Amino acid sequence: MEPQIQYVTTSDGVSIAYYAIGQGPVVLYLTMPQSHLEAEWQIEPLRMAFTAAAQFSTFVRLDPRGFGLSDRDPPDFALDSFVLDIEAVVDRLGLDQLRIYSTAFAGVPALVYAARHPGKVTHLVQMPPTSSGEDLSNERLEKLGELATIDWKLATETVMRTLSPDFEDQIAIEIAGLIRAAIEPTSFQRLLEDVRRWDADAEAASLSTPTLLINSRSNPNFPMSRARRVAGLIKDSRVAFVDSGFEGPLLAQRFFSERDISDSIEAASANTATQPEAGSTHTILFTDVEGSTALTNRLGDAKARDLLREHERITRDALAAHGGSEVKTMGDGFMTSFGSATKAIECAVAMQRAFAAHNESADEPIKVRIGLNAGEPISEDDPDGREDLFGTAVNMAARICAHAGGGQILAPIVVRELVAGKGFLLSDIGETELRGFEDPVRLYEVRWREDD
Repeated sequence: MEPQIQYVTTSDGVSIAYYAIGQGPVVLYLTMPQSHLEAEWQIEPLRMAFTAAAQFSTFVRLDPRGFGLSDRDPPDFALDSFVLDIEAVVDRLGLDQLRIYSTAFAGVPALVYAARHPGKVTHLVQMPPTSSGEDLSNERLEKLGELATIDWKLATETVMRTLSPDFEDQIAIEIAGLIRAAIEPTSFQRLLEDVRRWDADAEAASLSTPTLLINSRSNPNFPMSRARRVAGLIKDSRVAFVDSGFEGPLLAQRFFSERDISDSIEAASANTATQPEAGSTHTILFTDVEGSTALTNRLGDAKARDLLREHERITRDALAAHGGSEVKTMGDGFMTSFGSATKAIECAVAMQRAFAAHNESADEPIKVRIGLNAGEPISEDDPDGREDLFGTAVNMAARICAHAGGGQILAPIVVRELVAGKGFLLSDIGETELRGFEDPVRLYEVRWREDD
């Protein structure tokens, strides 16, 4: 799914590079200063994330003026100028509706575009929450412009530590290199000077687009006071808190899906006098790393943690690609939820195949067991406002996962019946007694290997 780069000229004569891949609802991803359409595709975590997004959406990227493959020496970095870049690409693609996921310096232009085109933008996500240059400024960033002309490598690595202090060393170094490829140091200095003058508070106050503001718990450069200020301006907004920047795309995907469901319900209500009451059906998927305690004892905390991070990466990539929601992580396992049993099994198969591919060349294999169940769990918000699920359907999914072996996917008959005729191969492994359940449960193994 290699993107095909195209160009469009803005109304003020600037050439902008862009691409669109995938099919489905449009998601425009905007970011600065780490924007270079060609160079970012060479960084594996970014390529995998973008490819995953294109599995369930039309994923659109553009290099803003001054960055990447677009014109590298624009007349200015004014806020309105960046809005022209978005308008040119959206108009060229003929988009009637889109969702925008914006990060870092791109958050303010995205907000202004959404405010000026309320009929087009159905969802807006910002990470971190921003509506002015003041929200993006701090003492460290103010000195980076001068540092950029002296030691560009040090300046870009400092930018990464400022914007994303939770990134591990390797990915931080790679994205710092991406910034150096994306923009010249003199242009970066100009950008910082212009950003200080950005002010979109009026646009934020007029914004009618449903907005998700994602704020880091651990990044001192973007304190809660700024998140509160921006949330106070945007009427239809809510704030979510994360420990890592990698959680942002999953929260955005969940926000997009929730809004779609809400919009559908509202539309149905408008055309129907009464609506029947119905429970919310979820397919619950649990993962668990087999023998994680023994693994830690044998390898030590640091090496075992590296393996668990790989488990987390593969699991989250698969969730993003198949529309799953991460409910919680338990250190060596995940609890996740799907609105579709078909998507849940597709995701489980993708996970096991990814772990198998990893194990072919890894010194230490990661053996993961997966259990599924479908039902109507109890839904409650946790203290951070995230949905948590409880009840018999969840407990059974956890017990089924515990019964599985490494590399297995197990599901009960209810899941088998939900995916009947969908092309999956499920073999009957008989009735099994699960702890905490009086009656035996008939389980099926999902066959996922090519030779099954």
